[in-house]
Amino acid sequence: MDNRAEVSAFLKSRRAKITPEQAGMPVYGQRRVPGLRRGEVAMLAGMSVEYYTRLERGNLSGVSDSVLDALAQALRLDDTERDHLYALARAANISPARVRRRPKKVTVRPSVLRIVEGLRDQPAYVRNNRMDILAANPLARALHSEVFEVEPVNTCRFVFLDPRATRMYPDWERVARQGVGVLRVEAAKSPYDRELSNLIGELSTRSDAFRTMWGAHDVHVFTGGTKRFHHPAVGEMELVHETLELPGDEGLSLTVYSADPDTPAADALKLLSSWAASQDRDAVASHADTER
Repeated sequence: MDNRAEVSAFLKSRRAKITPEQAGMPVYGQRRVPGLRRGEVAMLAGMSVEYYTRLERGNLSGVSDSVLDALAQALRLDDTERDHLYALARAANISPARVRRRPKKVTVRPSVLRIVEGLRDQPAYVRNNRMDILAANPLARALHSEVFEVEPVNTCRFVFLDPRATRMYPDWERVARQGVGVLRVEAAKSPYDRELSNLIGELSTRSDAFRTMWGAHDVHVFTGGTKRFHHPAVGEMELVHETLELPGDEGLSLTVYSADPDTPAADALKLLSSWAASQDRDAVASHADTER
């Protein structure tokens, strides 16, 4: 898989976002292109126009770290965008013959499962970089009850293909853009991941919103922040979330939600826990009735 088109589109999209004024460049006359011209980026990066043109055509093969750093500085890339540029460069130097065509099946280690289950008062789950939820504690399943109705459980598929997502996430567009950014980062790191390619293809085919956001070439990495939910049984709550990569499991991360003490969100989490417990009791009673 040649990633030249991906490289080219990313560099063009970043160049288009920077105005000459932001870059400290003089502006003369009417400009026909948004953002900076190729020659202006080349000058800021300390390279020839011809060489930058080669890069923007998607050819990152053999490019040194110093050139990538200069390019990242000229384009004012943030840390996530810089890492994305480096991932694209690494992919450009990988021979297809060296790529494992069938990635090994990823499982969540028992010790990690114990951590997830041990967080009884906080929703917690483990996901991969395709946004598949691989393990979750009861409170996380309750918080994402509608997401768990369809397997495989994938938050991006729910966000773009389930009409209930706009109700569940009051800040739907922000959540959607972040999810697309995560997939974009993973696509650069794992260009031969067939399951990822299939997911992107499915979402591109079935969702106009996904196609538009995917075309923006924005990238995102989850760390921490807040997210608003609207739960059908509990109502609206704003939770704090932290996402931690699992060093022993490449591509997996642990996400934990919490609420500040003595806040409406903390009360909502307690109510959610009670609701989840009642759902479990109803399920057990229903199963017992069936067995009789």
